[in-house]
Amino acid sequence: MLDESLLDAPDALAHADRRGLLRGAAEAGARVRTALRHTAEAGITALTPEGRPRAVLVAGSGAAATGAADLITALVGGSAPVTRLRPTGVAPAAGALRWALPGWAGPVDLLLIATTEGSEPGLALLAEQAYRRGCTVVAVAPRQSPLTEAVDGAHGLLLPMATAPNEWLEEEATQVTGAGALWALLVPLLALLDRVGLVTAPAETLQLVADRLDRTAERCGPAIATYSNPAKTLAAELADSLPLIWTEGAAAAPAGRRFADVLAELTGRPALAAQLPEALPAHGALLAGDFAGGADPDDFFRDRVEERQALRARVVLLRDRPVGGLTAAPAARELALSHDTAISELEPEEGSELEALAELIAVTDFATVYLALAGGAPA
Repeated sequence: MLDESLLDAPDALAHADRRGLLRGAAEAGARVRTALRHTAEAGITALTPEGRPRAVLVAGSGAAATGAADLITALVGGSAPVTRLRPTGVAPAAGALRWALPGWAGPVDLLLIATTEGSEPGLALLAEQAYRRGCTVVAVAPRQSPLTEAVDGAHGLLLPMATAPNEWLEEEATQVTGAGALWALLVPLLALLDRVGLVTAPAETLQLVADRLDRTAERCGPAIATYSNPAKTLAAELADSLPLIWTEGAAAAPAGRRFADVLAELTGRPALAAQLPEALPAHGALLAGDFAGGADPDDFFRDRVEERQALRARVVLLRDRPVGGLTAAPAARELALSHDTAISELEPEEGSELEALAELIAVTDFATVYLALAGGAPA
């Protein structure tokens, strides 16, 4: 059950937020600026690459690295094939994970390594393997970490991960929310990919991303009342629901997948993400079955006082382009409402693809944190 009174009690939210989740989400814009400064100091803006890589390989451990890899895949698009190297091992522990290059990887390919820890032996071994194959290696990791030596030995480029403005909270915020950590890993990689011509992410655009994150944090902060706070409103709407996250647009798709992952991680709440128009047949049976908004148990008159409220599906429509043109949004609304299923919609302000992506991620991150804090999840 969601304690909605907690949403409009900033002091109570701060007391409940023992892991600094709200602060981590609010500092995302500052993390982008710090990452930009580190990137410039590392000399990325002065790089003069000879040409594009044939393919981009992405490896890393943790939720932030996984999210960064997903976003890079979406943003690079058709410029070059992007392959995420998934780890193997007997446990999800840094020391147990191993990565391997595909057989075709060679001198014309680019390996990107992203990690918030830098202590994974498997990533160091991967850098050595890439060096033997002739791959170019670029890593984003903490400045003083074991991976640093491995990347240096592979004649690769290390981009120091941006620290949080409040370093005493960095470890907890990075490992739990992934909000600041995601941008700390993603921004240097985007700056590099901009230099090699695979994405359009100059420093000016990334500064606009930081500004958009700051404005979104102001709109979604704990001091802003629920009725004018899109993140608190979304959190209240998702109480006791099974979120069906439907996305439209290239940037909205990874934002929706991240939303589902963070919901599961922070709230223990299942969520399903799918892209329109494929989401309509994929989730149609859920809307027509027991999760439908109008579904009722067989025994309507039984005593429900001691019974946990059943989950009902709620559609969350994330779009990264304005209404108009070729869109499946009307069909999505019609399908949801025909099954008495409520629908929430998020659409960013006008701007670049990266700005739209940043706003969608920021609003859903804040909503997830509010849902975790007011819903009684361990925080």
